[in-house]
Amino acid sequence: MKQRTYSPLDQLAMNMDQALRTVFGRPQVTERDNPARDCAEAELDEGERRHVAGLMRINHVGEVCAQALYQGQALTARLDNVRDSMQRAAQEENDHLVWCEQRLDELHSHKSFLNPFWYGASFAMGAAAGLAGDKWSLGFVAETEQQVVRHLDEHLARLPVQDEKSRAILEQMKTDELHHATVALEAGGAELPAPVRKAMRLTSKLMTTTAHRI
Repeated sequence: MKQRTYSPLDQLAMNMDQALRTVFGRPQVTERDNPARDCAEAELDEGERRHVAGLMRINHVGEVCAQALYQGQALTARLDNVRDSMQRAAQEENDHLVWCEQRLDELHSHKSFLNPFWYGASFAMGAAAGLAGDKWSLGFVAETEQQVVRHLDEHLARLPVQDEKSRAILEQMKTDELHHATVALEAGGAELPAPVRKAMRLTSKLMTTTAHRI
């Protein structure tokens, strides 16, 4: 079957639709169920509830950023297999996005009010990485996912022990992020220069600090 070719206008419309779905609507997800669906709701006091909500809000913002990064990279990727890999990973990141939002709703909390900003900034970064070449784009994916895994490990250690719902979500997210990093490296991703990795860590620190409350 002949693959359909999309014009730049088509691609712009699709990316706008994806951005609106990610920030304001319901993104397209995979067939997977929420890993916390069979977990009992924990008894959390008000301080614990706010603490967990802050952690889940950070993770939700991280998924907004991941979605934007993948969309930006898919837009500028040169090889079809790289583009397809980005799109599949983006769909799996949508699962995380929805799971985090559902958990925030259960905790009677809100998403970050700065999500439109985070999406736009991350989309630009992803597109720039794609323009730099597929090996750097894939290396950027791998480094991003590895940093996310480290954040998830920190959050898992900081969760109240009785919060099985949040823990189940974060553990599945960690498994997926490790897989995405491995796939990116196996597809030819290059290790990023140390200054770039440091800049990414500083940007991540700014995001997590801000998203915890806003």
